[in-house]
Amino acid sequence: MKLRTINRHLREGVKNVFRNGWMSVASIGAVTVTLILVGAFLTLIFNLNQMAENVEQDVEINTLIDLTVNKEDILELGDQIKAIDGVDSVLFSSKDDELQKLITSMGEQGKSWGLFEQDNPLNHVYIVRAKDPNQTMAIAEKIEAMDHVEEVNYGKDVVERLFEFNKYARIIGLVLIGGLVFTAIFLISNTIKLTIMARSREIGIMKLVGATNGFIRWPFFIEGMLLGILGSILPVTAIMAGYYYLITNVSQHITLPFVKLLPFNPFAWQLSLAIVGVGALIGIWGSVMSVRKFLKV
Repeated sequence: MKLRTINRHLREGVKNVFRNGWMSVASIGAVTVTLILVGAFLTLIFNLNQMAENVEQDVEINTLIDLTVNKEDILELGDQIKAIDGVDSVLFSSKDDELQKLITSMGEQGKSWGLFEQDNPLNHVYIVRAKDPNQTMAIAEKIEAMDHVEEVNYGKDVVERLFEFNKYARIIGLVLIGGLVFTAIFLISNTIKLTIMARSREIGIMKLVGATNGFIRWPFFIEGMLLGILGSILPVTAIMAGYYYLITNVSQHITLPFVKLLPFNPFAWQLSLAIVGVGALIGIWGSVMSVRKFLKV
């Protein structure tokens, strides 16, 4: 495509935005409202996903070692656990370490457990983490079948429900975002279609004098892209400002260890670029769907 032709398409696309007046405003409004919702949902879903990953990463398999085994058997068991496919780390915690953890976790009430320091009834423990948290259950089953293992604890019921909840939450989030984007495409395609209907005769004349479909389409593609980008300015501004407020004023008051918001940089910038890209794509696709029927002359 020649540079002169490209310049012509760009000029026509920009002119169309201003020429259509309130129709352009309606299209920009439809994109703006939808992208605000999409941006808010994306912010919520990405942060919930991060929190879910934090919880999943904290899942540990506590392998209680038989009280009757000797040091060599303990070392051999550790080597066998490390050899399991999917194991990320294996940390040994002696029964003395376990007793100190218990005393510390119980606060004032834990002092009474100090009486057991001379005759510690607890087990030595291997603390195992999986590379992929979803492999936790499979790895735990393999460890449980090994010799010298008295018990395996990893909160089976809770972990299974957690992974199941996270899976469905991600699916529902994607469906909601997809629905919002589809709604935006439908709204903008209809508003653009009204502007194109007013120029259907002009398009027909251009076809009759030999203009190609591509020559006719390009100004509408550029118009749709501009409408989408203009419609993304307010959502980007609102989300950047809102998220900065959350990071600086709300996150510092959150005390739960796994509830951590994604850092402003680079998340907010990446999300803003994504919203602008989605806005442009929505505008282009809406124009494509609208102009297609008028090219069949």
